[in-house]
Amino acid sequence: MKNLLTDIAGVRVGHADDAALASGVTAIVFDSPAIASIDVRGGGPGTREDGLLKLESTVEAVDAITLSGGSALGLDAAGGVQAWLAEQGRGLRIREAVIPIVPGAICFDLLNGGNKAWGRFPPYRDLGYAAACAATTDFAIGSVGAGLGATTANFKGGLGSASAQTDGGVMVAALAVINAVGIVTVGDGPWFWAAPFEVGSEYGGRGLPPSFTPEMLKARLKGGPAATSAENTTLVVVVTDAVLMKPQAKRLAMIAHTGMARAIYPVHAPTDGDVVFAAATGRKPVDPLFGLTELGMVAANVVSRAIARGVHAATALPFPGALPAWGDRFG
Repeated sequence: MKNLLTDIAGVRVGHADDAALASGVTAIVFDSPAIASIDVRGGGPGTREDGLLKLESTVEAVDAITLSGGSALGLDAAGGVQAWLAEQGRGLRIREAVIPIVPGAICFDLLNGGNKAWGRFPPYRDLGYAAACAATTDFAIGSVGAGLGATTANFKGGLGSASAQTDGGVMVAALAVINAVGIVTVGDGPWFWAAPFEVGSEYGGRGLPPSFTPEMLKARLKGGPAATSAENTTLVVVVTDAVLMKPQAKRLAMIAHTGMARAIYPVHAPTDGDVVFAAATGRKPVDPLFGLTELGMVAANVVSRAIARGVHAATALPFPGALPAWGDRFG
């Protein structure tokens, strides 16, 4: 196991980003269509095809999921992933028509110091295509792809991933883009809120502080009173090799949000756009009650770990006044 989303067989991940732009795209591509749903808890989400993922909607499976910077302008990224899938002949077939199904979500990274003067058309569609082309079973974490321009209230954000399996051998993994209005560390660190779920020393092995002070529990919010609902979001994709129906995938996404709450302080704010996608590749049966509950428990744990790993692995943007990375202070 690589401790990555691609520990789930049949899943590939690709990044494309632009250092001058300080933004990018991450494509999660399924070798075969995966049953999927979504759960949105943030007050300012930006999503594409979220209606398709609702339980009352007809289509059940997706070909890929796209995560992007760029706020609403980054929703174009999924079109680039669609274009790549269409070239492969992938998609929902309706007689002679082939329609790739690619939900997506975005985070706001337009004020991070990068050059956003791109002219008439944003670059995200092309970045989406490049990310799909680059999709493989090995991928980087930290300041890459959709996490390149991500920030939190006190440290550079990023992209993280983690994986685990239930006692019954069902795999579950998460990929997270951390661009939260709050913080991922306890106070100013070095401890992570997700410390109880750490495996080995995957994000520094610092544990929790010996005690919690009032200063540690104060709200640290990106932008302070001037924060807006467009500026922040944590995006998560949870994938399992379990056999799930669409309502069960929805329940998995709901339980997985617990991991976000354990790793970010505060979370699900009016100024966040927090989203969890859940997808199932359908390889291993799972009990619909106890089994699904256990799967959700483990999924929440890997979400917490993925969030902490993304901040732990991030590197600061090379612009004046840029937030430091966790590693700059404690690495």
